[in-house]
Amino acid sequence: MLKVRLIPTLLHSDFVLVKGVRFDSWRNVGSLLQAIKVYTLREVDELVFLDIVATRDGRGPDFGLIEDIADHCFMPLTVGGGVRNVEDVRRLLQVGADKIALNTAAIERPGLIAEIANGFGSQCVVVSLDVKRLPDGSYELVTHAGKRPTGLDPFAFAREAEALGAGELLLTSIDRDGTMDGYDLDLIQRMTKGVSIPVIASGGAGHYEHLAQAVRSAGASAVAMASMFHFTEQTPREAKEYLHQQGIPVRL
Repeated sequence: MLKVRLIPTLLHSDFVLVKGVRFDSWRNVGSLLQAIKVYTLREVDELVFLDIVATRDGRGPDFGLIEDIADHCFMPLTVGGGVRNVEDVRRLLQVGADKIALNTAAIERPGLIAEIANGFGSQCVVVSLDVKRLPDGSYELVTHAGKRPTGLDPFAFAREAEALGAGELLLTSIDRDGTMDGYDLDLIQRMTKGVSIPVIASGGAGHYEHLAQAVRSAGASAVAMASMFHFTEQTPREAKEYLHQQGIPVRL
């Protein structure tokens, strides 16, 4: 079994680092560059940086900011927010991104997944799926930072994304986001059983056992978290040690 990755997620909005609950009630959680320096010292496996208002504002990525981030980030860096075309991807990779997260753009124009995979390799294409549970228990893909329902089935779209060349999926439960009540294990398990590419579980991590559950019970290849490290005394190192004690392979 490949080693499970711990991946903090950094959400950027209007020049500040933020965290919310269920994609709402956003609050400032400190300095972006300071957070990156701390995670570098704590030896997390990867970082995800998402500009959550770029699409809302109708603009592309802030390439200068990404270059500043990359200068301080000594681990694989995934960047998302405002990516609209292959040229955006090319420039992001040039300034230091290692992978590109596609959300709204992938759903509005799925062919972009194939264009990026063909041009730069599947390993750099992360399709980010924001998913909401409906009253009848089914799931729906949502775009524009959780604001716009699509009517699309996330599992069917995930299979399409894989066929087009996506290298992995960042799967976020909007309902669990920021709650620290645990991941949506049903959502993760259904997704991991439906695709053969890695699935990063996101939304709901509150303590170390939640991470273990996402991997052991639901089949996640990696676990993403934000509130757990922003608002508690828990650390990436302790998280890895806990997973190791549970027999889950991690990079120590």
